[in-house]
Amino acid sequence: MMGKLWVTPEKLRALLCELVSWDSITLTEGEQAFAPKLVEKFRELRYFQDRPSLLQMQDAGLGRQVVTALYKHPEATETIVLISHFDTVQTEEYGSLEPLAYFPEELTKKLMENPEELPESARADLETGKYLFGRGTMDMKMGLALHMQLIEKASVEQWPINLVLTSVPDEEVNSAGMRAAVTHLVRIREEFGLTYKLFLNSEPSFSQNPTDIAEYIYTGTIGKIMPAALFYGKETHVGEPMKGMTANYIASFLTQRMEWNDSFRETDLGESTPLPVSLQQKDLKMSYSTQTPYRAVALYNVFLLKRTASEVMDLFEQVAEDAMQALNENYSMICEREQVTGIGSVKVLRYEELLTYANKKLGTEQVEQLKQQTLTNEQWDDREKSLRIVDDLMIQCQELAPATVILFAPPYYPAVNTSKDTLIVEIVALMKQSALSFNNKVDQIHYFNGICDLSYVNYEDEGKGWTAFENNTPVWGDTYSIPFDDMAELKGPVLNVGPFGKDAHQKTERLHLDSAFVEMPVMLETLIKSLF
Repeated sequence: MMGKLWVTPEKLRALLCELVSWDSITLTEGEQAFAPKLVEKFRELRYFQDRPSLLQMQDAGLGRQVVTALYKHPEATETIVLISHFDTVQTEEYGSLEPLAYFPEELTKKLMENPEELPESARADLETGKYLFGRGTMDMKMGLALHMQLIEKASVEQWPINLVLTSVPDEEVNSAGMRAAVTHLVRIREEFGLTYKLFLNSEPSFSQNPTDIAEYIYTGTIGKIMPAALFYGKETHVGEPMKGMTANYIASFLTQRMEWNDSFRETDLGESTPLPVSLQQKDLKMSYSTQTPYRAVALYNVFLLKRTASEVMDLFEQVAEDAMQALNENYSMICEREQVTGIGSVKVLRYEELLTYANKKLGTEQVEQLKQQTLTNEQWDDREKSLRIVDDLMIQCQELAPATVILFAPPYYPAVNTSKDTLIVEIVALMKQSALSFNNKVDQIHYFNGICDLSYVNYEDEGKGWTAFENNTPVWGDTYSIPFDDMAELKGPVLNVGPFGKDAHQKTERLHLDSAFVEMPVMLETLIKSLF
C-alpha cells in the first residue's frame, strides 16, 4: 500500500476537493483547462510516469479535450471502461456564497454559520455533519475521483484486468465529449487489443421523488430526444387581423397537444418515462411593432426507453397533423363567422420535405449559403441554429405557408438497457450483498433517470431507426453529429454505480460522506475484482 496517493478516505476526500476547485462550467475556459490539469494529476502516479503513452487526450471541439487513462495488464485483454464527466452547471444560484461554490470544506463550514437560510431537508443534512456541499461534489467529480482511485490501486497491485478511465467535457449540454470519446474508444480498443467487458459509469444515485433517500444502482439509462417545430403564418397589421394568421395561434394548438401527451409515454421493466413538456416556445419578432408575429418556434422534450428516432418522428407528425386539423376546423369557423375567405389551411411538413423543396426552387448552392450564414453565428447554440435554418428556408419558400415545419433539435440520447444481461444480473446481486456489509441497502433501477453518457455505447438499431434524426436535424453533419456506427462497435453491458448525494444542479448540491469515501470505494473494488 506504500506510496498510494488516493487510497484512504482522507486522501480521497482531498482529491475530490482539488478536482472541485478546478471550476469547469460547461462552455467556459475552466472546462477547457480541466483536461490538461487532470493529465498532470495522473502523472503523479509512477505507473504513468513510466508509461506516458497510456495517458491520452482527444479533441472534443471548442478547445475541450477527452481524457483517457489506460491501466494495461500485460496478459489481459478483458477491459472495463470507467466513464465520468468533469463539466458542471453554473453557480449563480449560490448568491453571495458563489466564491465558495468550488471549495466544499469552506462552503460547508460557512453554511453552518446560518443554517436557517437553507431548506429544511438540506439544513437537517448539514447538521448531521455527514454531507459535503459544493458544485460538482455530487454531479459528478466524486465519480471521477473514485475511478482515479481504482486506476491507482490496479496499477500498484497489478490487477489482472484492464481499465480505461474516460472522463469527458460537455455532458451537461450536448455530450460533445462522449460523442468524441466513442470514436477514441474504438481506436484504443484496436490499438491495444482490448475486449470491452463492461461500461461502468459512476453518476450519483438520484432520488426518484423529492422525499426519496434510497440508494440505487442503474442497469441502463433513459433516452431523450427533442422534437421541434417552426410555425409560419401570415403577417398583417393588428388593425386588419383577419388578413393574416399569427404564429402564436398555430403554436398553441401543437403545444397544447404535446404537453403531458401520454401517447409518448413508454413503459419497460415496470418503469415509465416522464411525460413530454415544452422546453421553449417563442415568436421570432426581434422588436415590438404593430405587425403581427408570423414566425414562432417551439422545443419539446420527449424521453425514450425503446422507441427510435424514426418512431418518435412518426408519432410527432401524427400529433402535429391532428393539431393542425383542429386548428383548421377552428379557423374555418372563425372565417365563416367573420365572413372572410381566410389565408388557407395550415399544413405539416417535415424538415426533409422543406429542404427538398428549397433545393429544387433555389438550388443546392444557395441553400447551402443560407445554412452557412446561420451555422457561423457564434451567438446561437445548436438548437437555435436548427430553428433558424428552417426559418431562413421558409422565408424563401413562403408559398408553402401557412405551415408547421417539424424537425429534431440536438441533443439526442438513445436509451440503453442491459438489465437482463447475465453478467449484470450477477453484479447487481453482488452490489446488494456488498451494501449489506455496511448495514446499507441499494435498489436496482433499470433506467437511470438523470440522463447520462452511457447513451452513446452499446447502440442497437438494426433497422436504422436513427435516419429520421439525421434527415430532420438541420445542423446534422455541420455542428452536430452522433457516431452511430462506432457506438454499435462498443458492445458490452452498461452499469451505473455511484455515490449517494442530493440536489444536483441546486445551491444545496451535497455528497454523503460515508457513501462516497467509505462504502463506494469498497463496492467498486469488489465489483472490479469479481470480474478478474
